[in-house]
Amino acid sequence: MNAKILVVDDETDLELLIKQKFRRQIREKKYEFIFAHDGVEALAMLADQPDTDMVLTDINMPGMDGLTLLIKLQENNPMLKAVIVSAYGDMDNIRTAMNRGAFDFVTKPVNFEDLELTMEKTMEYIKQLRQTLQAIKENNILRMYVDESVLTFMNKPEFEASLSASETVVATVLFIDICGFTAISERESPDTVVRLVNRYFDVMVKEILGQGGYVDKFMGDAVMAVFRGEYHFDRAIEAALAVRTQIATLKDSLANNPDYHPQVSIGINTGEMVSGNIGSTTLRRLDYTVIGDAVNTAQRLQSAAQPGQIVITETAQQEIAESFTCERIGEVKLKNKAEPVVIYNVVG
Repeated sequence: MNAKILVVDDETDLELLIKQKFRRQIREKKYEFIFAHDGVEALAMLADQPDTDMVLTDINMPGMDGLTLLIKLQENNPMLKAVIVSAYGDMDNIRTAMNRGAFDFVTKPVNFEDLELTMEKTMEYIKQLRQTLQAIKENNILRMYVDESVLTFMNKPEFEASLSASETVVATVLFIDICGFTAISERESPDTVVRLVNRYFDVMVKEILGQGGYVDKFMGDAVMAVFRGEYHFDRAIEAALAVRTQIATLKDSLANNPDYHPQVSIGINTGEMVSGNIGSTTLRRLDYTVIGDAVNTAQRLQSAAQPGQIVITETAQQEIAESFTCERIGEVKLKNKAEPVVIYNVVG
């Protein structure tokens, strides 16, 4: 954790105490503290240092008090979280602070162990919030559930500029299809179909996220996921194995199939692809996604997979031969491929 923290307090004693109590963490660059003496000075400092992660602020200060500062922070930067550090620890002040967006409340005289735990908890929340924003950027479906403060942030020029960026990346794409689900959807009630597919998707998503991947899109009864970064191919394989195992444990009693056991067929491919926002600016509908031959091949490998199979190419199998057990399936003809492709099933 490397956090820049703005401390807002008109009492200079707190600045000295913080520098003393956190001297080791400051030396190790775990924390970087900057200091302001009232809300006005704090806002000016935040404008100069927008990479500030967190604010610790008193309530009673000359110039602009801490409660007013909370309102300004919500207006100017809703992603910045503030912790009140004040001797005014009565319930009215606590409720007012929380209603104005304070993340937590620490009373004076300060217990510095408690303060550090509060700072760590706040930074963890900020980290999760930033990861959520990244997921929103990369997964359009989540935009339906974003609150107004985040939408305000997303409408800022710097965020819009980031949405237009594209790049060539080396990554792994995973396609998972629920086998035979079209037949289920034709025989069961709509409520049952939606309940089942959401349940199965939830199992898949947990395993994908658990291996550091992200869901690119849901397509009917199929999921497309992308893995980037270190060991992206290995992590995608691990996620696929976990999904296959978890789905195999499920059982549902359906009106037309009292002993239904779902199965998945999976295709995985790794390689170079283009990452960016693809869609129609006229409709104002863009998906942050990946495209290219490597992506298309992954989907076709999934189409070639039988229930319970995790299908990869022979070239990919050679990359993971020392880490995973695979069995040769044989040659298949994939769409838009001039030559047959040798494919393998990942056993475990």
